[in-house]
Amino acid sequence: MKIMSFNTQHCLNYIERNIDFEIMAKAIKDCGADIVGLNEMRDKGVNDQYLEQTKILSELTGIENYYFAEAIKFDGGQNPYGNSLLSRYPIVSTETVLIPTPEPRKYNGYYEQRSLLKAKLENGLTVLVIHFGLNPDEQERALDAVLKNLEDEKCILMGDFNMTPDNELLNPIKERMRDTSEFFTSPLLSFPSDNPNIRIDYIFVSPDIEVISADIPAIVASDHRPHTAEIKYDGN
Repeated sequence: MKIMSFNTQHCLNYIERNIDFEIMAKAIKDCGADIVGLNEMRDKGVNDQYLEQTKILSELTGIENYYFAEAIKFDGGQNPYGNSLLSRYPIVSTETVLIPTPEPRKYNGYYEQRSLLKAKLENGLTVLVIHFGLNPDEQERALDAVLKNLEDEKCILMGDFNMTPDNELLNPIKERMRDTSEFFTSPLLSFPSDNPNIRIDYIFVSPDIEVISADIPAIVASDHRPHTAEIKYDGN
């Protein structure tokens, strides 16, 4: 089974600078993904640039099961934005866990309400898709949401964490889950996609899941390269 984490930057072609569903779908198909966690996705809104992007990618990739987890509505509450899941396995239940913006704000950086997507699949897996904020107080809130929703078995956590591997906030997750980057055959980075200099995208799995391999393929579609992991999982 192939897992994929991919920040699509609302399906914006990083080179051409236009919304490009075909290039995003090609990246997913080229990776052979069965379960895909997507960050920075739009859904249907008032603005004509806000389409059902998750549904569109589902149709283009042939991955029939999908879910969009709204984090925030931009432009006065009219245009939805958040995380998504594509799955070749039926989705049994879903939950959108909102991560409110800290108040008061401790830093001068950009703040944005985030969400954690939680889905249970028919094959027994729990999948969590997260997009951490940029500021440490946002990241602490996101970490708290993750730790409260992790399952000790049959669990996958993935997304754009906006943190490099040396960040101590990752330690509580690493204590409970395995970072699939352990299976890279050489050091790999994920951002920016054309000339990456940092790794901020992750796939973690619970200890009972066997990891066969992991990769960050040199795909330039979005501003992030996708992160993939091949796992062995026999279901229930």
